[in-house]
Amino acid sequence: MYNFGVDMTSPAGWLPLVFALVMALSILAYVILDGYDLGVGILLRKADALTERDAMIASIGPFWDANETWLVLGVGVLLVAFPVAHGVILGGLYLPVALMLMALTVRGVAFDFRAKSQPQLRPLWDRAFYAGSLLASWSQGFMLGELITGFKNDTNSYVFSALIGLCLISAYRLLGATWLIMKTEHALQLKAVAWAKASLWMTALGVLAISVATPWVSTRIFDKWFSFPNILMLFPIPAATVVLLGAIYRSLVRLPIRLEQGNQYGCAVPFACTVGVFLLAFYGLAYSLFPWLVIDQISIWQAASSHEALLIIFYGTVIVLPVIIGYTVYSYRVFWGKSSALSY
Repeated sequence: MYNFGVDMTSPAGWLPLVFALVMALSILAYVILDGYDLGVGILLRKADALTERDAMIASIGPFWDANETWLVLGVGVLLVAFPVAHGVILGGLYLPVALMLMALTVRGVAFDFRAKSQPQLRPLWDRAFYAGSLLASWSQGFMLGELITGFKNDTNSYVFSALIGLCLISAYRLLGATWLIMKTEHALQLKAVAWAKASLWMTALGVLAISVATPWVSTRIFDKWFSFPNILMLFPIPAATVVLLGAIYRSLVRLPIRLEQGNQYGCAVPFACTVGVFLLAFYGLAYSLFPWLVIDQISIWQAASSHEALLIIFYGTVIVLPVIIGYTVYSYRVFWGKSSALSY
């Protein structure tokens, strides 16, 4: 019912769908992978000692720069495969996109200069890394809010988008804190448990706000979720989300006792469950938005480039995407386990 009269057996029908899936995969990978290192950057100001901040930086050092590859891929697919939607989306998000790019630049500069500066200057670059992480996270949340509300230029839309920005900051903090629980030890690990607890409720509020707002802004989306029998088939998504949030809370309550005894069993559970919450939230949002790139305005087929152009890009994607996935998996395999002490 969503092919808009396009023959799905022809390249003009299935190629836009393939690139929509590639773009969705790229955005999901970016949100999870860069999300935890943005969260670690936001938490950097919570650490009291330089040694703790060094340990936090060491936990993301091998990964953080490569994680942004997924953002480049996602935006690149939007540009070359869906140029019509690219113009509308980035035109409507010009300011938050500019803020995000400036923030990511500040993060990169701070990370590299921190490694080359004198020890007494590292707190300055730590503050810059924190500010860049905070602004990039809020900008991404604001963009998500604008996408959900269909780029309505009114006060309610801006307030909602700003709230989603704050909620995404908290969600990234939760990802970052649970990452630190896996990657660090001793006092910093216990602090990460407390940081994760403090971030959990705001994250849950963000998931709830998006779940309520998405069907509210579109009667079509409302019907997709709440018509019968869809409501029964989709019920496992919010139910599983609640279960995972409960599992995170339960694990965070029990972990301090184990960690104080030197028992690392279960330290990966909060991170795995948090990733599960992100996956479910992303799946629900994708289900709500499909097949629109701009809600009720531009579908993936209306926004797509010519099928001849998409076919050429498709051959390149078949080569490039497995390479990106391969080196991502390899890097995490090599640097898995507790992070070692940072030295310059």
